[in-house]
Amino acid sequence: MRALRTHETGGPETLKLDEIDAPTPSKGQVLVDVKACAINYPDTLMIRDLYQFRPERPYSPGGEISGVVEAVGEGVDGFEVGDRVMAGIGNGGLCEKVCVDAGRMFKVPDGVSFEKAASLLMTYGTTIHGLKDRGHIKEGDTVLVLGAAGGVGLSAVELSKAFGARVVAAVSSEEKGEVARQAGADEVVIYPKEDMDKAASKELANAFKAACAPDGANIVYDIVGGQYSEPALRSIAWEGRFLVVGFPAGIAKMPLNLTLLKSCDIAGVFWGAFTAREPVKFHAQVNELFDLLQAGKIDPLVSETFPLERGGDAIAKLENRQAVGKIVVTMD
Repeated sequence: MRALRTHETGGPETLKLDEIDAPTPSKGQVLVDVKACAINYPDTLMIRDLYQFRPERPYSPGGEISGVVEAVGEGVDGFEVGDRVMAGIGNGGLCEKVCVDAGRMFKVPDGVSFEKAASLLMTYGTTIHGLKDRGHIKEGDTVLVLGAAGGVGLSAVELSKAFGARVVAAVSSEEKGEVARQAGADEVVIYPKEDMDKAASKELANAFKAACAPDGANIVYDIVGGQYSEPALRSIAWEGRFLVVGFPAGIAKMPLNLTLLKSCDIAGVFWGAFTAREPVKFHAQVNELFDLLQAGKIDPLVSETFPLERGGDAIAKLENRQAVGKIVVTMD
């Protein structure tokens, strides 16, 4: 089978398309004929050895897949050959076949494409956990979403609206702003792509405050980090929740005096660890996502697909912050 793998530390240009033997499922595992693999920000970090986990090389990046069950290992109940499935696997998805622990798999709902199925778990899973467990979202809240036109950002817009919140989408261009509006955002703020000095940072903070008026953002959903985090924190409401989700723009150094002045919380959202520590709640939230999907309240936006041999280009596009919605690699 074909597998796009990393053999050395480096960027997406170092990935190589290899021909390797197909794996055999062990006890409790299922062999999946992969149809689609969504690209996510951890993929850009992992191949550069910048992520929390460093798998032993060579391995395939890609932590979110969908496909068809090809073989079932000993002791597996609930899955049969031919089932359409989806799974979050951490890494190993950019290949034609992969063995998956049955406990991390879900059947793809009827009528959902493989591309959309591969785009649901990590983005919407991260966000439903972040908004509900870490942000304690409630109807009537105002949610400020940074990076609102990417895969995770759009999931935050859609889920916040589904939970009855008002959404302010922060993006880097008018084009991305329109994508956020189509997903349900009530207000859009365009932030600069170039480095901001103190005056520009204050101006952005004022723009966030104006959009989040009258009381500020009850929840800040920060997928971007860097120079954008502090202006967002300055727009937070009394006893607001600032959720740290990712930092493609860099790790922010936050003035902690603001947390005292606003009596607010800064909370991390580490979905991968959550799924391992609380599998029962994780499965319940995925089932809730399926209900929202079938009700038409969420709908993953797949903006572009790439063939397996161009998987490195897909990762590069996400790494360069050019992606709108989800980018997916397909095996056919």
